[in-house]
Amino acid sequence: MAGISLVLEGKVALISGGSRGIGAETVRIFTEAGARVAFSYRQARSRALALVEECGGPERCVAIEQELATPENGRALVTAAVSAFGRLDVLVANHGIWPPVDAPIASMAENQWRQTLAVNLDSVFGLVQAAVGQMEHQSPLPGQARGHIVLISSTAGQRGEANHSDYAVTKGAIISLTKSLSSELAPRGIHVNCVAPGWVATEMSAAALDHPELGPKIAAGIPVGRAAHPREIAGPVLFLCTPLAGFISGEVLNVNGGAVLVG
Repeated sequence: MAGISLVLEGKVALISGGSRGIGAETVRIFTEAGARVAFSYRQARSRALALVEECGGPERCVAIEQELATPENGRALVTAAVSAFGRLDVLVANHGIWPPVDAPIASMAENQWRQTLAVNLDSVFGLVQAAVGQMEHQSPLPGQARGHIVLISSTAGQRGEANHSDYAVTKGAIISLTKSLSSELAPRGIHVNCVAPGWVATEMSAAALDHPELGPKIAAGIPVGRAAHPREIAGPVLFLCTPLAGFISGEVLNVNGGAVLVG
């Protein structure tokens, strides 16, 4: 008896911030599922090119160097992805910044606030705007949705995060954007969903997770007792872009080991 598989044969996916962490694992799992994948990077050129080769070379995977801090940046990335593969079926807006130093609201620099919102929100607006335009312009694959968009939020967007209000605000806005876009786009065949990870073992979180005092406290607050592996976030992202998730739109999928329970 044949098993159920999650396949994306014939589809093209764009994954922003794909050179490391959750993004890189999402690039890997999407290519394993049969998609052709374009992903962006900002500085890690050698790592990005190594990932391209790991995922089958330029016929299957391309890396695009692109700053993401304005709507224009986001639109440019979509244009480059479509130029590489001719269409776009999936957008995963994964990129973002998390200023690692605590910044109480009374002393947070205005330029930090504006930079976090620029990267985590303004560029996402441009990405989504251009991706929707492309998806509506092209013919959908037979028997498939016209497109899938998955936005990456965070538990910080649901419960807030002291001394990181800039980051939490952007991730809360991503959740609101997901719901708004779903209401607008689901009738037109484009499914929009959100994945909200908790702590994930990546380079961005290593300083906190590896800290001798803070690390155990973080683990103690997660019912499963540990941070996630990047593939445990990439898997749910993939699922939301397959026909098995064909009746899911506007959903915030919490992938946090039970740390934050919201309905």
